[in-house]
Amino acid sequence: MNRFERQPQAAVEAEVEYRDGDFRVRRPGAFVRCAVTGEPIPLEELRYWNVDLQEAYSSTDAKLARIGVSFPKKP
Repeated sequence: MNRFERQPQAAVEAEVEYRDGDFRVRRPGAFVRCAVTGEPIPLEELRYWNVDLQEAYSSTDAKLARIGVSFPKKP
């Protein structure tokens, strides 16, 4: 293995600081957990978070649910 090869990362939860427009990984890991659903979100797929609450969300629906907005289910 040379120094440019990435070592496999264990499937541990990362510690992340959420900022406006980006985030900073404080403790390396493979994923963070959605604050609403609890499902793991791989860091490379993390798109939605709240800076004030320092929470991650798995989807726009999860973020809207967190702030109390809900839409009726389609039949």
